[in-house]
Amino acid sequence: MSLSTHVLDAVLGRPAHGVPVRLEQRAESGWTAMAERVTGADGRIADLSPGLAAGHYRLVFDTESYLGPQAFYPEVVITFRVEGAGQHYHVPLLLSPFAYSTYRGS
Repeated sequence: MSLSTHVLDAVLGRPAHGVPVRLEQRAESGWTAMAERVTGADGRIADLSPGLAAGHYRLVFDTESYLGPQAFYPEVVITFRVEGAGQHYHVPLLLSPFAYSTYRGS
């Protein structure tokens, strides 16, 4: 299983370059960081973590780094479940100063 993400700036109508993203996995003792990356010029992180096992994960987007200190949502956390073997998971984030949305992409 593999994972990718894509951050789009809904106000500017372009990819969000330079957004720090952390992948965490849920364990019995809480959340464990697995990987940290930064979105490229195209707003993407193509291969955040190959070989995910079934379980619960979350992507933590440091949106304050991109939107600035006045960001209403300084952090966006998207929690999701990985179930099937051999699948690719794509979790996009559509971002603006006062709203965000996500969906399971392909």
